[in-house]
Amino acid sequence: MLPLTPFMGRQRELALLQQQWAAEQASLLILYGRRRVGKSRLIQHWIETSRPRVLYWMAEATSAPDQLRSFSQALYLFENGHEPPEAFTYASWGQVLQQVARLAREARFGLVLDEFTYLLAITPGIASLIQKAWDLELSRANAFIILSGSHIGMMHRELLSHQAPLYGRATALLQLQPLPFAITRQYFSAYRADARVAAYAILGGIPAYWERFRQRLSLNENIRQHLLSDVYLLQNEPRLLLQDFLSDVHNYVSILRALANQRRTPKEIGAYTGLNDRHLTMYLSNLCATGFVDRRVPVTARGSSRQGRYAITDPFLRFYFRFLSHRQIQLAQGQSEPALEEIKRHLLDFIGTHTWEELSREWLLAASARHKLPYLPDQVGSAWNREAQVDVVGINSMEKTCYLGECKWSPQPVDVEVLADLFAKANQFIPAQGEWRVYFLGFARGGWTSEARQLLRRFRELAPVGSNWKSGGLQLLTLEDVDEDLATWNG
Repeated sequence: MLPLTPFMGRQRELALLQQQWAAEQASLLILYGRRRVGKSRLIQHWIETSRPRVLYWMAEATSAPDQLRSFSQALYLFENGHEPPEAFTYASWGQVLQQVARLAREARFGLVLDEFTYLLAITPGIASLIQKAWDLELSRANAFIILSGSHIGMMHRELLSHQAPLYGRATALLQLQPLPFAITRQYFSAYRADARVAAYAILGGIPAYWERFRQRLSLNENIRQHLLSDVYLLQNEPRLLLQDFLSDVHNYVSILRALANQRRTPKEIGAYTGLNDRHLTMYLSNLCATGFVDRRVPVTARGSSRQGRYAITDPFLRFYFRFLSHRQIQLAQGQSEPALEEIKRHLLDFIGTHTWEELSREWLLAASARHKLPYLPDQVGSAWNREAQVDVVGINSMEKTCYLGECKWSPQPVDVEVLADLFAKANQFIPAQGEWRVYFLGFARGGWTSEARQLLRRFRELAPVGSNWKSGGLQLLTLEDVDEDLATWNG
């Protein structure tokens, strides 16, 4: 069933679909992405708006004969314009694909096999059959084939790996990513910017999660009514996400709990989970391969740095394992208030530590790419050592230019001392080799005090300097600035 909410964003993805459809030769698009990210909705919206000659069919988790019969009847209806006999089915998938090729010889014909991983699971040889049909007939016909699936581990193994039958046949690959924060301005139009940041910190960019919230309700009431009360989502969604990549998820769950509770190094994670070093290394490597976890090093250090930290990259999993995974028994019994109270107490710090810093780094990348800033960094992240941390760092080692930024999620205006502390950190994090130019950035939800803005006005005469660096400028931003810019640039 299509969501009731209007379709938003995805302009580049829609353009790719249209480009593949308009190609003069046969096209094969492999579309994949985590569950609920909006793959089916994207395809359906393209079909509704472009009106191509396309047959859309979604596989189900049923038996192989049922799948073949379902598709056979959908193909019959498409070709003949009326329902087939109840028991009608082609004899085999090979026969079905011959019929598809015949349709594609008549005129441009599109075929969407959605939830393709259900076919792969029940009919393991289906990828080889499609490969044979593609090589012998479909690649010479006027066909546009889309294979779409959510079980990313299976999609990689059966379609994208070097050993996969269809390897090298695809004319386009599209991994659908979560929606960016900028889209919340349209979707949650009744919410202020700070509430939208909070919603994004909880739900991430997954459209199916966004649809759970009602804008007539406050953020806290939405959490209570549409998140904490839905035990099925809370108990099953994280495990389903992990099972699309991994088997035997129990130890992975323990690691994610450790990461959500600020255990970031292997030593800290091992102490929290009780896993030995050999197994922990393997588990962390597998989690990084899913994309839900990332190993980060200071931007100013080398990739092999021993200062590496692990972090959950997916906002929903980060929120779930921080606030809810340890409260499943309470929630199953309808006791949601303890969880809600904990969320209220710690959400401010949670957003400031994660989402606000991430949005600030996103702003730096977007602003520099649009020449709104003087330097173009080739790496953006953060930096830390045993004494200090810088929230936002962008560096260009060839040009010897660097951005250093501080992020504050307090609703109160930020004073000049925060900037003085940021200037002092430059001496710790600017590389020792070469002469550098440093541009300072401040990101404050609640804005800046008059003293901080006075420093901004007088920055040329008051600009700090170091032994091998000079100041290139200072910019102070508020939540409204970041929100407005990201929304404008996303359009």
